[in-house]
Amino acid sequence: MRKNYFCPTYGFFTQPLMKKVTPFHAFHLAAGAHMAAFAGYEMPIYYTSIQEEHLAVRQRAGLFDVSHMGEFIIRGPQALDLVQRVTTNDAAKLGNGQAQYSCMLNEQGGVLDDLIVYCIEKQNVYMLVVNAANIERDREWMIQHNAFDAEVVDISEKTCLLALQGPAAVSIVQPFTDVDLIKLPYYRFVKTSLMGFKPVLISATGYTGAGGVELYFENKDQAAETIWRELVKAGEAQGMKLAGLGARDTLRLEMGYCLYGHELHETTTPLEAGLGWIVKWNKDFIGKAALLQQKEQGVARKLVGFRMIEKGIPRQDYRILNMEGLPIGEVTSGSFSPSLNEAIGLGYVETAYAAPDTPIQIQIRNQQVKAVVTPLPFLKNS
Repeated sequence: MRKNYFCPTYGFFTQPLMKKVTPFHAFHLAAGAHMAAFAGYEMPIYYTSIQEEHLAVRQRAGLFDVSHMGEFIIRGPQALDLVQRVTTNDAAKLGNGQAQYSCMLNEQGGVLDDLIVYCIEKQNVYMLVVNAANIERDREWMIQHNAFDAEVVDISEKTCLLALQGPAAVSIVQPFTDVDLIKLPYYRFVKTSLMGFKPVLISATGYTGAGGVELYFENKDQAAETIWRELVKAGEAQGMKLAGLGARDTLRLEMGYCLYGHELHETTTPLEAGLGWIVKWNKDFIGKAALLQQKEQGVARKLVGFRMIEKGIPRQDYRILNMEGLPIGEVTSGSFSPSLNEAIGLGYVETAYAAPDTPIQIQIRNQQVKAVVTPLPFLKNS
């Protein structure tokens, strides 16, 4: 019989019969992970508990397998032109070894995906890291709009991606590379060797707000097995825990980070989501005209964070009400915060109700439960 598991944002998962797996699948099973289907893969949701893994990342370190994510190499003399056309941020500002958060829009300004752009070789070679559920659509979108001398290569299937996050993460990885990771700035990366395997791209990025690195490499010569085992062994002395997608979700929620399919989708714009800072108006990109119009008119709704004042856990699609009980929006993500020991959430509300400290209510089943709009991130000192 297949088992059901619960994740705060993703909801109930049914243990899958057959899904794609990452090169670390056997290690997850050996560690007793609760596995579930996500974006076509069988992935670990948690090993011991979401709360325990969450706190380990905040206080020490946690190791995530996120090899289900998608990676594209864009290369050629007009590689930058294609990247600039399909993303909103200004990739022309990137030098070798620099990365930036960005998003991909449709013509109406809706978000097709949020992603990270890595500058491997300025103007000539870039890597785009996209969400697992959007790999095929993103690939077709880039090919469709590739009116340039640029090659789009999907390397998702052969790329391993481990995220070692938390204050102890760098010290765990450091003995295995000659690069001084302490000096690697946020959103910078190096291509180097790790445990004798190369090239390994080590990036000072992550989705937790707890610091750490992400490791990209190809599974050649049993690299996946060796790197996993050595990191687990080295991490034991520093209290590192294996962490699943459940903790990854609660960690990003505390930081107010958007999740595609919740805060972001084709009918939301980056301006509504508070991501205007990744929209650069000095360049042309798909969806620019629609965003300019929205910018001039002003957004009718905004993404806000909120804390529960009364007892209750907000979930996606719960209605947000004003204090008179009238609907003003909807919850996009919600959970109990292990770090703050209280229930928090994200949601879109009418702009008039988006100011910090605005009292609101969340419709939880048949009850109207009090909450308050809260500035992001929820966790200020991470």
